[in-house]
Amino acid sequence: MPMLLDIQRKLFARTDRIKSVDFHPSEPWVIAGLYSGSVQIYNYTTGALVKTFEVAQVPVRAVRFVARKNWFIAGSDDFQLRCYNYNTSEKVSQVEAHPDYIRCLAVHPTLSLVLTASDDMTIKLWDWDKNWKHVQTFEGHTHFIMHLAFNPKDSNTFASASIDRTVKVWTISGSGFGSSGVSAPNYTLEAHDKGVNYVEYYHGGDKPYIITCGDDKTIKVWDYFSKSCIQTLEGHVSNVSFAVFHPSLPLIISGSEDGTVKLWHSNTYRLENTLDYGLERCWCAAYRKNGNDIALGYDDGLVVVKLGKEEPSVSMDGSGKVIYARNSEVLSANLATLADDVGAAALVDGQRIAIPTREMGNTEVYAQLLQHSPNGRFVTVCGDGEYIIYTALAWRNKAFGQGTGFAWSLDSNGYAVKETNSKVKVFDRNFKERSGLLNVNYSVENVKGGALLGVLGAGFVCFYSWDTGALVRRIDVDAKDILWSGSGELVAIVTDDSFYVLRFDHGAYQDYLESGAPVDDEGVEDAFEVIVDVADQIRTAKWTDECLIYTTASNKLQYLVGEQTHTINHTDQELYLLGYIPRHGRVYAVDKDVNLYSYALSLAVVQYQTAILRQDLDAAKEILAIVPQDQLNRVARFLESQDQKELALQVSTDPDHKFDLAIALDDVDTALEITRSGPQSGSEMRWRTLGDKALERWDVSSAHECFDKAGDLNALLLLGVAKGDRSILRKVAEAATAKGQTNLAFAAHLQLGDSGACIELLEATGRISEAALFARTYAPSRVPELVKLWKASLASSKRTKQAILADSIADPSVDPGLFEEGWGEALATERDVVAAAATLQQQANGSSSAAEHDTTTPSVGAPQTDKMVNGGKASGIVDASA
Repeated sequence: MPMLLDIQRKLFARTDRIKSVDFHPSEPWVIAGLYSGSVQIYNYTTGALVKTFEVAQVPVRAVRFVARKNWFIAGSDDFQLRCYNYNTSEKVSQVEAHPDYIRCLAVHPTLSLVLTASDDMTIKLWDWDKNWKHVQTFEGHTHFIMHLAFNPKDSNTFASASIDRTVKVWTISGSGFGSSGVSAPNYTLEAHDKGVNYVEYYHGGDKPYIITCGDDKTIKVWDYFSKSCIQTLEGHVSNVSFAVFHPSLPLIISGSEDGTVKLWHSNTYRLENTLDYGLERCWCAAYRKNGNDIALGYDDGLVVVKLGKEEPSVSMDGSGKVIYARNSEVLSANLATLADDVGAAALVDGQRIAIPTREMGNTEVYAQLLQHSPNGRFVTVCGDGEYIIYTALAWRNKAFGQGTGFAWSLDSNGYAVKETNSKVKVFDRNFKERSGLLNVNYSVENVKGGALLGVLGAGFVCFYSWDTGALVRRIDVDAKDILWSGSGELVAIVTDDSFYVLRFDHGAYQDYLESGAPVDDEGVEDAFEVIVDVADQIRTAKWTDECLIYTTASNKLQYLVGEQTHTINHTDQELYLLGYIPRHGRVYAVDKDVNLYSYALSLAVVQYQTAILRQDLDAAKEILAIVPQDQLNRVARFLESQDQKELALQVSTDPDHKFDLAIALDDVDTALEITRSGPQSGSEMRWRTLGDKALERWDVSSAHECFDKAGDLNALLLLGVAKGDRSILRKVAEAATAKGQTNLAFAAHLQLGDSGACIELLEATGRISEAALFARTYAPSRVPELVKLWKASLASSKRTKQAILADSIADPSVDPGLFEEGWGEALATERDVVAAAATLQQQANGSSSAAEHDTTTPSVGAPQTDKMVNGGKASGIVDASA
């Protein structure tokens, strides 16, 4: 059976002919050396052209990133080796490396060394830390050298491929290193009948292989220990430009001048797929070492494709035993060995877990799916169109067969296999086929296990009974995964952009069958009830009791209880969920390289939330006693979302949250207590909120305290006027003046009847005209001096109209006849008012409680305005001037 390999095109760019490509190890960039002499950097996730460098006027045949220096190095047909900083676009260096075209180069994985090879038939070694000193020359080829490759298992050795039909292996350490010496090859392989275009080492430690390809249209795999050819691959119809081992998939990728790229299985050497993007000849390729992406360079463009899935083949059983596959190797790690009381508690959220692994054995197929049976006794491996069931402890083969999909029943008493797109087989617990149990008449995309057998079709899911094979329900949804809770009551159906949680009502289904009513192609409608629809992209998910824990495409770790989602943590990388270990109270996940991580999730919290959702308040009260203190605020937030605000107020330990809950419950006394006992710095908003609440209850005394501590002068002015409390008004006037809130200070002084202070405020703010008009009404004796100031300010103006206006202003003390009111009567009235005020003040000073008298005096406001001959409204003046 062929290997099931998803191929996703990520970048397609039309360009000039590309002779070399390379991936950046950390940025989403691919660099291309063009025949036109340019070097281009593309973002393969967005498809955008990041930068272009005009390197030469002749072809650039070799380009490589040096990420640790923020460089790229390019070799071209003008014999020059150039180095650029790709961040600043600055040329770092340029040397004439050879007297002929530079065909290829290789960067040492750890040292400051670069190899270059040329049509001059030599290879040279350069050290950039020594100002690009030429430190060694390698001679032995008799024709153009086409490619160089360091040995990943021994970086002191490298191989070269040449048109002279040979591959040679060299060592960079020796007597000549560092002294411009000349070195000869260690050995030579007569590799092909025609020129050799490429050489590459196998990345794994289990096979001492190199791969070559050439103009004889073949690809060859060699054992470099025995120096023998292991396999010859034929299929291209023109010169083969490159052939590489994929670093993580069991694939050989080859490209040819026939325009095709072929994918071969590196274990069976079977041709798996052929890619043709219609861009003429294919010249070069690169792979991302920490991913499944490959870049392909053609005559007419650049293509980046993703091969297969990056999700690792890994599974964890309920006890914490983790099993994963790395190529054909199967390894295990036991999280249960973490000391439950010490080790798990000491784990830090998001920190990598260092835990020993051991080899379990090998698997005969490339594991595209690996999963435990629900009881943990067996492990299924699917890949290469086959499935194998192993025992989880001893890793012994128990059953195998043809299949591209696999599903366990919830009780581990059976399993189902998608054998072909139109055939699903069901087996019992003894690995015997239950022939004829299930017949499908549609194209099957996958099968999923659980309480019912889920069969995924194009745009729908059909659920079948494991016992009878009868259709239970058809649901029209384009599902990619189905996840059942351990009780078999809840099921999550995952789509590309959302997921649904449904409740399976087994009793309703049985009642329908017992009624004798026919079951049509849609199944029994009452068998499922939709609980919640969540618009979030799930990457991986697992159930623990009635809690669905999942990772999202936006790198969040969340869980769903009832209809509420809660975030456990945000991650900075793609993580794949393993599961939850209740004893540890932690969620475990892995990255694509099967590095383990964990995050805290209290089991008591989940159980408490479940009890609340079931409205079992007695059970919830018992569980609350064992909820960790640091989780109480999370519980309180959950209770608030369930409209249990009174209970949330009792549970919460966060003062801010408790205050908000008390306000929402209109519990002003509790809110006051929280605010009084908390820090006063930055609490102004709380006091203001409490003041408003107190006023709603007509609690003026509490409102006064709150507005005073909030520093809300507007509200205090309102209270002072409403109560007739002169002490409040004086405090407002002083505070407003200090803060520069002159309008508010003016209003307070006006309510106090302090016309002098009002005039001084108007003068201080440059409002002389308003001061004069205000004095005409409330303090006539001040008018002459203010009129003089008014006229002087106008006369000093450079505007002609203002200067003329100054002459038109009349002074009532000089020209009293111009005023209808009696000027003398106004002055006399002012004296009477001042005298009356003085008398009142003397009486107040003689009282036993001046403060009490001051609070109850009815003289708040400007009572003298009733006696003035001109009853102007000063407040109107202030508003207009504002």
